[in-house]
Amino acid sequence: MEINRITNSSEMIKIEIKDESSAIIGRASLFLIFNDLHIEPYGLMEDVFVEEKYRGCGYGKQLVGEIITIAQEKKCYKLVAQSRYSKPKVHELYKKFGFKEHGLNFRIDF
Repeated sequence: MEINRITNSSEMIKIEIKDESSAIIGRASLFLIFNDLHIEPYGLMEDVFVEEKYRGCGYGKQLVGEIITIAQEKKCYKLVAQSRYSKPKVHELYKKFGFKEHGLNFRIDF
């Protein structure tokens, strides 16, 4: 048996929201991931964050909406979002956009 390592490139798009002083108050990233099962990439929404004092002002909604728009423009066949169990408000936001709970997420910290 032989295992071959093949490297494919992916793309990361980061968006930011800044306040009047140009300080970043919110951010999100979209990773476009390519695989052999589809011609189109799938999107992974990651690192959605709004500074605590700006939460509840609609910035998270703007960030998620923009990531969805970009994923559609990039012709992603799906968009995946991750969240910790301890973030029910984030889960509700994602559900408002049409995300559904799907599967389990596993990780190893190194």
